[in-house]
Amino acid sequence: VAIARTLLGDPKVIILDEPTAALGVAQTAEVLNLIERLRERGLGVIMVSHNMADVRAVADTVAVLRLGRNNGVFDAAEATAADLVAAITGATDNVVSRRAGRERAGDDQAVLGTGGRDA
Repeated sequence: VAIARTLLGDPKVIILDEPTAALGVAQTAEVLNLIERLRERGLGVIMVSHNMADVRAVADTVAVLRLGRNNGVFDAAEATAADLVAAITGATDNVVSRRAGRERAGDDQAVLGTGGRDA
């Protein structure tokens, strides 16, 4: 309803703050489809979301804010999950980047560290 009310003013850009946060799967799909239709009509859409699947489903560009500052701008089609996680968390060594590194190297075996103690 809020989106429909906004469209009555014939805007050029709409800003959606967590539009799918409280929705179920079916309702989320409807909102994401609506966002796609708005983009096809030529409207600019700025969507604030913590849900990376939703963001990647509709975004051309992803801007990551960390601690209130711009921490990176990415092409959504080219950005990896590791890129986004690093920008969000501020850490470049994380489980996503380690998994991606193993996949690139073809190493799919788990590694277990012992913490420096002999077993």
